[in-house]
Amino acid sequence: MYPWSIARTAPYLLGAGMRQHLQGSVHRSWSGWCRYRAVIFHAGGALLPSPYKTAKDWEARNCLPAGTIQQAVFSGGESSLSLKYTRGELTTVEFLQELGRQCFETANVRVPVDSLLPDLIREEMIKQLPIMAEALQCIHAEGLKTALLMDNFCLLNGQSFLPLQKHFDVMVEPYREGMGKADPRIYKLCVERLGIQAQESIFLDNNSQNLKAAAQLGIKTVQVNDPEVAFQELETCLGFPLQGFVPYTRAVRPSVEIPKGNLQKYLEDVLGDHTTGPLVLRQFGHGHSTQSYSVRFGDHLLVLKKERSDSPHPPGSAVGREYRLLKALAEAGVPVPTVLALCEDRSTLGTPFYLMEHCAGHIYSDVSFPALQPSQRRALYAAMSQVLSKIHSVHLKAAKLEELREHGNYLQQQVETWTQQYRAMETRVIPAMERLIEWLPLHFPASQKTTVVHGDFRMDNLVFHPDRPEVLAVLGWKLAALGDPISDLANSCMAYFLPPHFSALRGLRKCDLGHLGVPTAEEYSQMYCGHRGVERPQSWNFYMAFVLFRLAAALQGRHKQSVAGKPAPPESSPEDVEFVADLAWDFAIKEGFRVFDSLPTTQLLTRCYSTWARRGPLLSRSYGTWSCPGAAPVPKVPLVAPTASLLGLAQSLHSKLENMGIQWGFLISQPRWTPRPLLELKVRHPPS
Repeated sequence: MYPWSIARTAPYLLGAGMRQHLQGSVHRSWSGWCRYRAVIFHAGGALLPSPYKTAKDWEARNCLPAGTIQQAVFSGGESSLSLKYTRGELTTVEFLQELGRQCFETANVRVPVDSLLPDLIREEMIKQLPIMAEALQCIHAEGLKTALLMDNFCLLNGQSFLPLQKHFDVMVEPYREGMGKADPRIYKLCVERLGIQAQESIFLDNNSQNLKAAAQLGIKTVQVNDPEVAFQELETCLGFPLQGFVPYTRAVRPSVEIPKGNLQKYLEDVLGDHTTGPLVLRQFGHGHSTQSYSVRFGDHLLVLKKERSDSPHPPGSAVGREYRLLKALAEAGVPVPTVLALCEDRSTLGTPFYLMEHCAGHIYSDVSFPALQPSQRRALYAAMSQVLSKIHSVHLKAAKLEELREHGNYLQQQVETWTQQYRAMETRVIPAMERLIEWLPLHFPASQKTTVVHGDFRMDNLVFHPDRPEVLAVLGWKLAALGDPISDLANSCMAYFLPPHFSALRGLRKCDLGHLGVPTAEEYSQMYCGHRGVERPQSWNFYMAFVLFRLAAALQGRHKQSVAGKPAPPESSPEDVEFVADLAWDFAIKEGFRVFDSLPTTQLLTRCYSTWARRGPLLSRSYGTWSCPGAAPVPKVPLVAPTASLLGLAQSLHSKLENMGIQWGFLISQPRWTPRPLLELKVRHPPS
């Protein structure tokens, strides 16, 4: 079984945003600014069924007067069993022993209180109320935080039988803190851990004393006597719907609402008049040229992609192109969502749109798959490489996709487009970006294949089968074109070089891939090349420099948008942009040295040995030589070479670097390229 990796999904490149991170410091609700930033649930009083009915049934079976359990648990004020257990002063075993004694004193009957615990923890009693579970998902989708006030749900061995914490940002357990739930300090602790003010939170519980304690701090309270009524009150307070949840969606914002009446009529025409039921719309993340909605109508769950009214593309071109592409790819055997209909009549929803089926499955944003086993991780990467090979193997003429071809060189167009994008969003000079803008156009690979390219092929654009390592659908086709397939392969390898907690894309840098069972970048590339029957490209470092340059340009755009206060994917800092740009330039340098090594050399410049410098006297020999197997013999050169020979060596080296488009300033611009003073060799022209 492949359990869902529960994580917020990473965003696409700028403008692709079907699944953007929706969290921020200020939360925009569908009806206006939401004044609340967090919702606090009491587990036993809001999320789970009330235990009182179970207690009454147990009393009846054991011939106890009605109310015996409640009296035994709550009588005694500050010394009551309830408060002592809540504060952690009693273990579960001690609580049950004391409960038996209290029941005997109250009813003068000895009862098997040990049998009460199994009744309280049976499946239907520890399962979240469906209405509240869905509300919790909708709250998270809007970017609000959630906290759980946890009861002492422990078995006789002290282990919790109700691990709910994975669904919440914060969990507070009064019995571990030594406080009761009617103590205002426990709510103060809760809001502090949430990082908010008390007035920015809502607390749900069925106990009036607990609600009173929370209200003393200024927390908005909702009493849960009837879950349905409490649900409606919470929805009113928050100002956005708490039902109809679909993963990666949120409530539709007023600025992008669509006429539901027109849409319903269109759906009835497409799906048939027999389709009935309420029409429920939710919105996917920010899109650059299209808007995406989840559409639930009757038994159908669909995705609607609609052109924005302010789209930079000609009317209908973006959605129409994507619809035809997905239809052709599906016919060619590529796993993509099934498209249903294209509507180019602007009178229906204002702009052209198309419908496709929603593809249910698992989308992994964490490329290390923490919940899986090593063999499962490797299998997912193998499936990823296989589906990429399938995309690149589509026969263009047979699939009638030659219309995607654009005039000119694909990589050249990409570099020019992203350079323009970067210049338009530039906020400061980043040296590595300046170098890349000069270097990339001079080093396009001489040989480039042409296939369908996805444009943003990554793990979080794949929908996996929940039970086996199979890609059910490839998402995010907005950047698709006919181009160089190795750019897709390199794009899918970016995560290998980014840190695990990088804001834009979780990576694998410095992770123990062998321990995780994740193939290395080279092994993954070989999987892909094996599927396609091709050799690994010689210019691999160029492609990595290119895709990282593209990512840096996209991050710069996000940063500029966030600074301007415009709706955007997760914020990107200048440091993020610079980090990725430096990484791209590192690959450019590697490519430069690869080209340098491939150039013909004179006998004087043959160096098939390594030099390992160390500190030592100025004139002492401070290196060792190890000949490479099969290398040409190293010529014997006098220890002190003539000045003219050194000058020729320097001039030849300089000429080679010029041919590669590398300037000396690039090589010495960072500390790691600065030679040590004792080893620096200055070559001057001999006197004439």
